[in-house]
Amino acid sequence: MSGTMQKLALLSVSDKTGLLDFAKVLVEKHGYKLLSTGGTAKMLRDGGLPVTDVSEHTGFPEIMDGRVKTLHPRVHGGLLCRRDLPAHMEQAAQLEIPMIDMVVVNLYPFEATVAKPDCAFEDAIENIDIGGPSMLRSAAKNHQSVFVVTDPADYSRVLEAMDGDPATLPAFRRELAMKVFSRTAAYDAAIANYLEKQTPTAEAAPAFPRQFNLNLKTAQELRYGENPHQNAKLFGDFHSFFNQLQGKELSFNNILDITGATNLIAEFDRPTVGILKHTNPCGIATAGTLAEAWDQAFETDKQAPFGGIIVANREVDKDLAERIAHIFSEVIIAPSFSGEAREIFAKKKNLRLMEQVKPISADKIYDVRYAIGGVLVQERDIKPIDPSLYKVVTKRQPTEEELRAMLFGWKVVKHVKSNAIVYAGCERTLGIGAGQMSRVDSSRIAVWKAGEAGLSLKGSVIASDAFFPFADGLLAAADAGATAAIQPGGSVRDQEVIDAANERGMAMIFTGHRHFRH
Repeated sequence: MSGTMQKLALLSVSDKTGLLDFAKVLVEKHGYKLLSTGGTAKMLRDGGLPVTDVSEHTGFPEIMDGRVKTLHPRVHGGLLCRRDLPAHMEQAAQLEIPMIDMVVVNLYPFEATVAKPDCAFEDAIENIDIGGPSMLRSAAKNHQSVFVVTDPADYSRVLEAMDGDPATLPAFRRELAMKVFSRTAAYDAAIANYLEKQTPTAEAAPAFPRQFNLNLKTAQELRYGENPHQNAKLFGDFHSFFNQLQGKELSFNNILDITGATNLIAEFDRPTVGILKHTNPCGIATAGTLAEAWDQAFETDKQAPFGGIIVANREVDKDLAERIAHIFSEVIIAPSFSGEAREIFAKKKNLRLMEQVKPISADKIYDVRYAIGGVLVQERDIKPIDPSLYKVVTKRQPTEEELRAMLFGWKVVKHVKSNAIVYAGCERTLGIGAGQMSRVDSSRIAVWKAGEAGLSLKGSVIASDAFFPFADGLLAAADAGATAAIQPGGSVRDQEVIDAANERGMAMIFTGHRHFRH
């Protein structure tokens, strides 16, 4: 008790997990009187606890279908009153405003409501909480005197703090207040993002967010970042896309690699296996079975995959697991793993097996990167392949086999760091050159890698993520054995490059768009 005044706790929640047990301790051990509303009050009464309705406390009924019930001076005055200021306390006494010592509120489920595919605009609007955020913010502003709890996971911590050293309470209350403002910021951001998308016509829809709101919860404490001297955390809902079936805790670099691998494999429908290192594909192939696809992908480069990432778009079975098991891999990603595959991988205790449980959402994820003074935000590079929009610019048309290889190479080169060159056969890579300052150097590396692997580039196709600025890059590909090329076009010397292709009897396609990856 505080003086002769009974302590008041105002409880009004959508998520009622653990609330009844928490409230019982407040009443039976700490002598709180409970104020509540609607369904929360009913649950507490059904649980045998005495409850005063907020409308009885304020002397004013709930109105407008419950839209207005806690927005009242007897509520917010009891939350915001500075207990250390005599003038505040005198005014509260004159107006008969009791102090409220604790607020337990979580908000209407707006995010869950608008996530439903059939959510009507009216339903979304009715799930915008007004009174809840107002009470939370009032209590959080006056956290020196008020416990403010918005996360059911904090109930046990609050009870422990109440039984502990009083000297620790100010810091703990400040932590709870911080969580409130973080939660209400995320809630407001979700509402703003939703409303921005709700426009009367497609023509009126904004092409890009006017304001970029990013407020994400900590998902994982990481041992370190890219290097041991860098602190790092994972924020957001990354783990909702995957189940980790075995292996060590994911690292910062693992998460980057998994993201790159998952984006890459999403390009392919038929059985496909990809091998990546530092987010760059080392080899990728499509075949009748994953085992066949693995053989061709691994054949592209047998050195770089050491310590790399393997990704498949079908269940990893015994045949594939036996092929993979002989090399050291950091992570394997697939929609599922057979029991036999799990047994084989279980011998590698540190190997991380990641089961992808839901597809990535192509229309909701932006690419966000650090920039001095802010962030750069862009739409992800998810432009679908549409051969009907591509243009054959050479005298010779590509053969059917060349066209399949070109489209395959175009899917892969999009995921290779610029300057990017991919030599491909029919649904498989033969040589990959990544991240060089010169496109010709990337081509030379790809040719060298193919030679190291003992793979012939005769009859191959070359895919380039951006245009060839000079004919030399294309001629080098022809000298290596390539018979066709796919590239964006758009250089002032396009005609020079086309003429060189015609002289060598090559077929060439301009796609009209590039795939830079800086």
